[in-house]
Amino acid sequence: MVVSERLKPPIGFARACAMPLALSHRHLPGTCLVAVGGEVDLATSGRLADYIDRVRRPGDQVVFDLTELSFLDCSGLRVLIASARRAAADGAVVRLAGVRGAPARLLEVARVGLLLPVFDTVEHALAAVARAG
Repeated sequence: MVVSERLKPPIGFARACAMPLALSHRHLPGTCLVAVGGEVDLATSGRLADYIDRVRRPGDQVVFDLTELSFLDCSGLRVLIASARRAAADGAVVRLAGVRGAPARLLEVARVGLLLPVFDTVEHALAAVARAG
């Protein structure tokens, strides 16, 4: 089952040409695959955090599909790292996949790869989940 949600930034807070936040997820055996598209910034990061809390089942590994993510700021990065800490508390790992462009540059500058595994594709991230058993 795939569940999707489109969230637009609040009126008066959106940047010019802002892309709405698009979220969807799919539950796989032992894994929650969360696709994040559009922009994650101060206006939308809280919605992302709430969405993750709603869809992640305790003990599930998490793979974030970031192939459609066009913008990520520090508030969004904080949400991803916080979700990894919550997952680790019950023995799970968060993996990031498919990130490119400006969001990839932020992950590189912030050295997120030292905290969270980052994969070129969702398929590679899911294979890593399978290998970890």
